[in-house]
Amino acid sequence: MIRVLIADDHAIVRAGLKQVLASTADMVVAGEACDGLEVLEQIRKSPWDAIVLDMSMPGLSGIDLIKRIRKEKPSQHVLVLSMHQEDQFAIRALKAGASGYVTKGSAPDVLIAAIRRVAAGGKHISRSLAEKLALELDPFEKKPVSELLSDREHQVLGLIVAGRSINEIGSELSISPNTVSTHKHRLMKKLNVRNNAELMQYAIGEHLFD
Repeated sequence: MIRVLIADDHAIVRAGLKQVLASTADMVVAGEACDGLEVLEQIRKSPWDAIVLDMSMPGLSGIDLIKRIRKEKPSQHVLVLSMHQEDQFAIRALKAGASGYVTKGSAPDVLIAAIRRVAAGGKHISRSLAEKLALELDPFEKKPVSELLSDREHQVLGLIVAGRSINEIGSELSISPNTVSTHKHRLMKKLNVRNNAELMQYAIGEHLFD
C-alpha cells in the first residue's frame, strides 16, 4: 500500500485529493499537512512513499521546503502539485529535488499515475517539460534572462508581482525587509529594469507567473 502525505494549505483541496485517491486500491492518504513545518514534523515521525506537495503555502514552502525535505530525508519522494504552470516553477522544483511535477488542472488519472511512479522511485514529467529540460542541457540554447535569477530572487519576484510589500515578503519568507530589498535590487539588475512598473511589465511579458 502506498502511503501518501498530502501537503496543501487549503482544506477543500486536501479533501478533494483524499476523495480522488480513495478510488484507488493501492494507495491511502495516511497524513495531511497545511504548511511546511507540519510537513517536516510528519517526515520525522514516519516514512512516506510519496508526498503530494503544494508549491505555495504559508511560511516555509516551495523550493525552500523541497530542499529541506531532501536534506532531512534524501530518499523521500516528492511530487509537486501546483497551480503554477510548468514553465514557471517545474524546472526549479526538479532541480531542488522533487521527483515530479503535476499542475492542479491535470486529470485525476494523471495525478494517480504520477504518485505511483514517484513512489516506485521514478520521475514524473510531461512531454513538454521533458523538452524544456533537454533545452536546459543544450549549451547552445539561449536561456531566458529570468533563469539567471536565484531561487530566492525568483520567489521575491513572484511575491512582488502578486502585490506583496517588502515587509509582507519578509514575513512570508522569514527573512528581514533589508534582505528582501537586497534580493529585489539584485534581480532588478539582472533583468535590467529600473522600477516596479518595468519589473511588472517584464514578468507579464515573459509569462513568468499566473
